[in-house]
Amino acid sequence: MWLWLMLVLLVGCAKAPTVTAGDARSAVAAGALLLDVRTPAEFSEGHLEGALNVPVQELEAKWAALGVQADREVVVYCRSGARSARAKGMLEARGVKRVIDLGAMSNWK
Repeated sequence: MWLWLMLVLLVGCAKAPTVTAGDARSAVAAGALLLDVRTPAEFSEGHLEGALNVPVQELEAKWAALGVQADREVVVYCRSGARSARAKGMLEARGVKRVIDLGAMSNWK
């Protein structure tokens, strides 16, 4: 019983706060970088207006060349949310202070 209760509490505490489309839109309107971390093929099939495409598997290698300041807010998205979550962790590890993970591109609606 105790083990079950501890597991439920740990899982509940580990959940990231929910980000709404409104939060993401407001951040972009205020100057946040909108970053699409899908493949170039996925990006060419459709993307959010104003988004920069840097595939998550290339993010580490290309981030410094982009010249984005650590204090600039970044909104990341992908197809399902897995790659954007990975990108968020990578950017935070590089010192980016505020990264909003929109998750799936469809969450923008």
